[in-house]
Amino acid sequence: MEELPYNSLREYYAVKYRERVQKITVSLPFTCPHMAEDGTGGCTYCHKGSIPDLNDPQLPMAMQVATGIAAAQKRYGPDTKFIIYFQTYTNTNAPLKTLKKIYDEAFNHMNVIGIDIGTRPDCAGDEVLKLLDSYCDLGYEVWIEFGLQSANDDTLKAVNRGHTARDFIDALKRAGKTRLKIATHMIVGLPGETKTDYMKTARLIASLGAHAIKIHPLYVMEGTALGDRYKKKPFGILSLDDYIEVLADIIEILPPGMIVMRYSSEAIESHLLAPNYCKPEYKAIIKQMLIAELKKRGTRQGFRV
Repeated sequence: MEELPYNSLREYYAVKYRERVQKITVSLPFTCPHMAEDGTGGCTYCHKGSIPDLNDPQLPMAMQVATGIAAAQKRYGPDTKFIIYFQTYTNTNAPLKTLKKIYDEAFNHMNVIGIDIGTRPDCAGDEVLKLLDSYCDLGYEVWIEFGLQSANDDTLKAVNRGHTARDFIDALKRAGKTRLKIATHMIVGLPGETKTDYMKTARLIASLGAHAIKIHPLYVMEGTALGDRYKKKPFGILSLDDYIEVLADIIEILPPGMIVMRYSSEAIESHLLAPNYCKPEYKAIIKQMLIAELKKRGTRQGFRV
């Protein structure tokens, strides 16, 4: 396996399970708690809850899981293990009985070793955390992912996140009392923010004991409130070189043991307004640019902790 200057998710799984582990992304017919019934509201940058291009939230989850596993086993082999990733919108935004029924379905395949639940810090009460923690009793690996995006409350208000940085801190502290693996999300390049804001957000995440981080460059999509604003009056978007510089700065201050789950974004090209480097083909390019930048600096993850 390629030696990287940061801790990758692939390396984590390879060391822990000694087998290939893949995520199967499923999309449920959920929304978010601060969206109206007609689908309006929500984060200004959100495009249909980040539904992957080929996913259909109206399909039964069991079918989504079976289809995803069949395709992955054909590509990676029959011994591949799977984490079922609940990505779209807020995957704790339903009654507890409904959530349990849905989560239970994820384990109806012998090669599933865990689940990964994407949610918001203001939509993960203690009962939900207790339910997720109960799957650890059965030997499953259970992740919960909290979107922070920014530690600046003014920014959170401007993009209509519907929660504060304090809500995020509270959620991580409560989740930290369980056996759950905790991942966090931040966005680099939100309108009005500077490098000072990005580093403040990264330092907050680094200080709270999360197991992993996802760093997303901002991308602007057609059909979003942010996209409408951008078309009327384009605002500054980080260049790829500037993004790589900030990304390397963030990697250097992350705890050495934290997993860097991702640091690129793959937007649906037909709806992408900006930036160009959030197209899928740039994923490998960004990886090589980040590695080259850290090599040039002679640093790696945790260098400035």
